[in-house]
Amino acid sequence: MKQLVSILIPAYNAEAWIADTIKSALAQTWQRKEIIVVDDGSTDRTLAIAREFASKDIAVVSQENQGACAARNRAFALSQGDYIQWLDADDLLSPDKVEKQMQASAEIGSNLTLFSSGWGSFAYRDSRARFSPTSLWCDLSPVEWLLRKLSENIHMQTATWLTSRELAKAAGAWDLRLHVDDDGEYFSRAILASEGIRFVPESKVYYRVTPATRLSYIGHSDKKKEAQLLSMQLHVKYIRSLEDSDRVRAACMTYLQNWLLYFYPERFDLVKELENLAAALGHQLEKPRLRWKYAWIRPLFGWGAAKNAQIVLPQLKPSLVRSWDRAMYKLQRVSRRDRFAQ
Repeated sequence: MKQLVSILIPAYNAEAWIADTIKSALAQTWQRKEIIVVDDGSTDRTLAIAREFASKDIAVVSQENQGACAARNRAFALSQGDYIQWLDADDLLSPDKVEKQMQASAEIGSNLTLFSSGWGSFAYRDSRARFSPTSLWCDLSPVEWLLRKLSENIHMQTATWLTSRELAKAAGAWDLRLHVDDDGEYFSRAILASEGIRFVPESKVYYRVTPATRLSYIGHSDKKKEAQLLSMQLHVKYIRSLEDSDRVRAACMTYLQNWLLYFYPERFDLVKELENLAAALGHQLEKPRLRWKYAWIRPLFGWGAAKNAQIVLPQLKPSLVRSWDRAMYKLQRVSRRDRFAQ
């Protein structure tokens, strides 16, 4: 008998996308699957729309709002699958995503291998998804994967992973303290427990990018800054538990330096913690530097204004692209409705 795959979907205020996400889970060519949707106290129609799909293969449950990590933990507790496919409520899977990775699993024959896939980002039309390979898009050992992630400031999107139940249990629960980078920290623990990562290029994930879901989106939230710092401290701890070499320490320092700007100068208490972490690595952080395009702003309006410009202004072009994509998406929907009405 084929192994059971649990597709777990935490959802919060995703009424615009939840139906398409569930349909992409239903469309998986891997037949032996269960789908569990946990609505995390949505205030819109997310729960009502999800319930329209409820069946013997699709469980829909709700809970008071506790955050994405709590919803994922609830979904896992309810699941029975031999393998776990995490899927956020606005993302999509290619129809054979799970099947291709399960075929790779059968070839390897080990429950301690993690499976990843390519992913493309889009705003409204998944046909416009952009797939941009990184150095993580290949087979890697746990330490090499984490080394590349930290030194190059790159990641794999949540739904790319297919995890055996054994590895999911070894990783433990999603950390309720993390309001940002929760997936990065969780899968680092899964990687830590694994024998290695197998990249399956035929599998694909479509990641819907909005300003609030970008990895770097912290904004002015103290809660998110504190969560990001905690995640960084854990990442450094995890990779050093595998290898505490000069190259690992250098990668950790690059990681800390890249993120320092998000804490400086508003949260000197968090900057101090990063400095202490750098000292434990035998190095010292440098004061964040502004790119020349934005450095001129500092003498006129101060460091904070220059920093915000450096973070926010590069997002103007993507924002315009999203607005155009949204307009084309709506136009296509109207055109499709008109054709069906004729």
